[in-house]
Amino acid sequence: MTTSAHISHRMKVGELARMTGKTIRALRLYEEMGLLQPQRSEGNYRLYGADEVARVYWIAKLQALGFSLPQIQGLLETVESSSSGPDAMQGLRENFRGRLADTRAQVEKLLQLERDLSESLAYLEGCRACSHDHLVDGCVSCDGVHSDTEAPSLVAGIHSPTTGRSPSDVVQIRSFQDPTTP
Repeated sequence: MTTSAHISHRMKVGELARMTGKTIRALRLYEEMGLLQPQRSEGNYRLYGADEVARVYWIAKLQALGFSLPQIQGLLETVESSSSGPDAMQGLRENFRGRLADTRAQVEKLLQLERDLSESLAYLEGCRACSHDHLVDGCVSCDGVHSDTEAPSLVAGIHSPTTGRSPSDVVQIRSFQDPTTP
């Protein structure tokens, strides 16, 4: 990744696209939305320098954080309409605090999914030693290898709901709780 500190000349849109990994179409969309404001040459070509390169990387980083282009546009409008630098930075702080809370919630959800997958894989490793000849539905209530272990939710859900099992045959399944749900 080339940093804006290394840009000493003005470049056309194709060069900026190659440098940043963005398409020409995306760069033109940024311009239409007011996110990018290139200078123009005498021949009316768009010319980009270090500031525009930094802006494109900034947009990409915000998109990676989950901001949409209209939200990024709103951030810029908030900053540009602020009466002072501290007011502008306060607006950014509020937006970033909200995004940090959302990101932390996503991380918690992913950590729960990781735990569920690890638990399921550990359970399924035990199935390698299974010598019972039964249908897949029997795996959920296996009394051979897993007689003392409840099937994890990711494994318990594989049974067919139309097998006609009686209520006494149904394995009690730990409920999946989405950590982002109150």
